[in-house]
Amino acid sequence: QVELVESGGGLVQAGGSLRLSCAASERTYSNYPMGWFRQAPGKEREFVAAFGWSGFSTYYADSVKGRFTISRDSAKNTVYLQMNSLKPEDTANYYCAARTARGSSVSIKDSYPYWGQGTQVTVSS
Repeated sequence: QVELVESGGGLVQAGGSLRLSCAASERTYSNYPMGWFRQAPGKEREFVAAFGWSGFSTYYADSVKGRFTISRDSAKNTVYLQMNSLKPEDTANYYCAARTARGSSVSIKDSYPYWGQGTQVTVSS
C-alpha cells in the first residue's frame, strides 16, 4: 500500500518561509520518485517540483524556481519542499505524489497515481 502523508502547511506573511514534509513508506520512497503539486481554489492542480527517476535530478515550475527547493532524507523516508520568499499567489493546497512509470513526464499530474491528502498553505499580503 502506498501512503503519503504531508505536513507543515500553515499561514505565513508574504516574504516568509515554510517547509513542507511528505512521509512515505520505505517501499514507496525507495522505488518511486516523488514530487509536489498544488491546487488553488477554482484552478487546476499544477506542478511545483519533483525528483527525476534517478532521484538526483530535480525539476521546478518556472513560477517557483529560485524560491522553492525539493530535498529528501533517506533515513526518514521523507521528501521536503522548502518554500522561501512566499507570495500570496503561492496560496494553495499542496500535495505530494509518487510517480511509478519510468519515462513518464515529471510535470504532468497523470504521471502520479499515488497522492497524499494535501496540506494548506496560505500566504497573506
